[in-house]
Amino acid sequence: MTTVHAVVGVSVLAFNLLAAGWGGAAWLRKEPSVWFWYLLRVAQVVVVVQAVLGFILFARGMRAPDDLHVVYGIAPLVVTLFAEGMRAGAAQQVLAEYDDVEALPDDEKRQVARKVVMREMGVMTIGTLLIVTLVLRAVQSGGL
Repeated sequence: MTTVHAVVGVSVLAFNLLAAGWGGAAWLRKEPSVWFWYLLRVAQVVVVVQAVLGFILFARGMRAPDDLHVVYGIAPLVVTLFAEGMRAGAAQQVLAEYDDVEALPDDEKRQVARKVVMREMGVMTIGTLLIVTLVLRAVQSGGL
């Protein structure tokens, strides 16, 4: 079970790093990316799976190398949830700039939607970068 935990840990690092790179590149190019969202969702699922595996190991009596490993292991799940909340807030901020989005011409509606997506991508990319740093710290504190 600890081997599975280690393998999934590497997957958490890899998928979040990939999503961060893809999202960062798309954000810098100011190009919305559908693939970013697919990568992000896979990265989020892997974070949840890793947290569940860690909890199962802990419940079975397996102790982490140190307390920091547990903190750095749970933190990516918290960051994922917090980033999703911030993503929703970012969209609301953009929409608050307009009195009635529905009344806008179609061209302007598309521009608003693009602003929303770009802001959301920026928030979620920062979240994935934070997860990458937390996972690296978890590896340093607990080893693979």
